[in-house]
Parts: sequence; structure tokens; C-alpha cells
Amino acid sequence: MIIGIDASRANRKHKSGVEWYSYHIIRELAKIDSENEYVLYTDTPLTEGLADLTCACDVGEKCSEEAEGVYDKDGYQTLKSPHGNFRGKVLGWHFTFFWTQGRLSLEMLLKKPDILFVPSHTLPVIHPKNSFVTIHDIGFVRNKGFYSTDKMGPKGSKFRKVIDVLVRLFTLGKHGANTTDYLFWSTKYALANAKTVLTVSEFTKKEIEDVYGTGRDNIEVVYNGYNNRIYKKIEDQEKVNKVLEKYDIDRPYLFYVGRIEKKKNIPELVEAFAIVREKNPDIKHRLVLVGNASYGFDEVMQIAEDYRLESELIIPGWVEEEDMPYLFSGADAFVFPSKYEGFGIPLLQSMACETPVAASWAASIPEITKKSALLFNPNNVNDICEALEKIIKDENLRKELVVLGRERVKNFSWAKTAKEILEILKK
Repeated sequence: MIIGIDASRANRKHKSGVEWYSYHIIRELAKIDSENEYVLYTDTPLTEGLADLTCACDVGEKCSEEAEGVYDKDGYQTLKSPHGNFRGKVLGWHFTFFWTQGRLSLEMLLKKPDILFVPSHTLPVIHPKNSFVTIHDIGFVRNKGFYSTDKMGPKGSKFRKVIDVLVRLFTLGKHGANTTDYLFWSTKYALANAKTVLTVSEFTKKEIEDVYGTGRDNIEVVYNGYNNRIYKKIEDQEKVNKVLEKYDIDRPYLFYVGRIEKKKNIPELVEAFAIVREKNPDIKHRLVLVGNASYGFDEVMQIAEDYRLESELIIPGWVEEEDMPYLFSGADAFVFPSKYEGFGIPLLQSMACETPVAASWAASIPEITKKSALLFNPNNVNDICEALEKIIKDENLRKELVVLGRERVKNFSWAKTAKEILEILKK
């Protein structure tokens, strides 16, 4: 049996939640499945840990470069895999948009695999009967104001109007080609046409049923995992300090990782942090925000300027994963203030590194953390302030959360996630 996987998101250099999900599922499937053949579809040649699926690149082992840019007589990229059953198919596309609906659909028309698995939300309009897709959340419905309403396609390009017309024709005039509309109708299409839709939490499953209708029997919940090879407590303080120096962290700090955007509630976090610092002159902590700037970043910086807090924020942007366990281990606490999450992988990473967690009580977060996090109301700045003060000042609370988190995170791993997904694909 040939299983095709959309690996376009997994192949991105700067990965966040969905990209890491795709990447780790592919690598784990390569370890556990010797029976089936796999084709990884991508828009650019597969590199590093996807070209060499045998290497332990996550713990510093150098990946073989032999598979990068090497193709067989049928045009497939030759990949190095534990069982020799993985190939890559580079599907070139001249545009920066609609690769899934355009080029991947064309490939499905010309040469369908037996099964198609899309780990990142959007099912191509042409696909095999046995198609599976993971929908991580539907925040684009619940929090429309946090998503861009720009039309898809290059600004100032005639293609924007063409794409908009095509989408309106395909959806019978119900939707246009902006991000929120595209996500809404592509989710509806996936629910109607995929054999099985995977979700990453019971919360997301219920959200889908509430918005798109109940009575569906094709939704399965499979929890995310985390990379337990690298996310663990770093006991060597000298090594931790060396990484902290790299990012000019010279004082105690609170830590956040994820996109720096309105959707993640970062403006309110920065405001709460500023208020806590004003009220407590003895608190000298900094706030370290790791991640790419996104929609609402300007508001974050304006709040920092209004409170004269710029020197107390450290925003290094996207950070190499090899540094992340050190940044978690060095922090007094990890803060996750998001108003809407389908899962929240950084919660697991923090618990694995034995860093206490203060998090929003919204969406899936209580389901994932159970009793292992200090929860707060993300819509109330004062409540966020109280949580920040408490987790900074209460050492016993931090110790208690570390113990609870260490136990909770034992329930999750990418190996477990991949095994459950493979069982669903084979049904």
C-alpha cells in the first residue's frame, strides 16, 4: 500500500506547532512502519531530517546529505529511511499560494496514492477516497478578529482577483479568497470529504461539532506529543548560562514560546508583566518572548513603549530548537496566555524541562495540563497579574507544579501519536 503525506509544512525551516507536528509524525512513521510505501509530497526538495529519516539530528547528529538533491529515474527524491520505504516527490509550483489546491490536486489526478494523509488542515479538492486530514483548531471561526482579512495572493497582483473569482465559483458565492474564508470552507470540505478527520484534543472535536454540526462519526482525537529526546531538565547550570548569554539574558526571567501575536494574547501578557513590575520594585525578572512576529506584533511593541518596558523584554525571534531546553530550564516559569488553543505543544515541553507553568484556562489548555499548571483568566489583565506575581513569589507552588508536570507529561510522546495515527490510516 502506498501512503502519501503532504510534507510541505514539515519541510519549512522555521517551524512552529503545525510544522513540528507534521515533521515528527513523518519521522516516527518511518521508524515504526516497514510494511507500507510512503511518498512525501513537498513544494521544495526535502532536506536534513526529512531527507535523512535515520539521523538523530534533534540531538546534534549530523544528517547525511546524500539524499538531498538525488532523484531516481522516475523523478522521486531518494530519501534515507530506516526501512528503505520512503521517497519524496517535489511538486514545483510557480506561485506562493494555493499549492495544495493547485499542484497537489494535479498530482492526485495524475498519480493518486492508496491513502493520502494531510497533517496540516487543508485537503486538496482532488484526492483519493481514503484521505485523512488533521484539523488542529478552528480559531479562525471563534476569533476572526485575530486573523488577517487580506485577500490571498501577492499584493497588487491580478491573480488576487482571479483567485477570488475561482473560490467564489467553487463555493457557490459563499466565500472569498481571504484567509478566514479559505480556512472555513476548506475545513467544511475536509469534514465532508475526508474518510477520517483527526483532531488534537477533545476540545477541538467539540468545537468542530458545535460549528459544523454534530452527528459526525468520522472525527478521531489523537493527542500531540513532544520531542522527549531533547526536552528534559538541563542540570548543568554552566551549559544553561552559556545559552542564556547568547540571548543577553542576565537576570531571572519568565518565558514564552510561540508566535508573538494578538491571537496568543501577548499584548495582555506584556501589559500584565509591566503592571507587576510597577507594583513590585523587588521583582527584577525579564520577559523572554521566543517566536516569529505575527498579526498584532505592533501592538505588543506599543504597549512595551507605553510602559517604558523595552529594556525588560527580550524578543530574539525564532530560535534553533537545540537551544530551547536550555531556555526552558533557565526560566523561573513558563507563561502561556493564549485565548484559543487546539492543543499547545509548548506546555508539554515546559513540563518535560521541569519548568512550572502558568497558563490560560481557555480552550484546550485545562484538558492538556490537568492539575499541573496555575491557570488564569486570559481576558482579565488583573487575573494575569495575580498569576504572574504568585508564580514568581511562591517557591513552594513552583516546586509543586514541577512535580505535577513531570507526571502529566509522561502521557504524551510523538511515538505514541504516530502509532495511533497509523492504526487509523490502516482501518
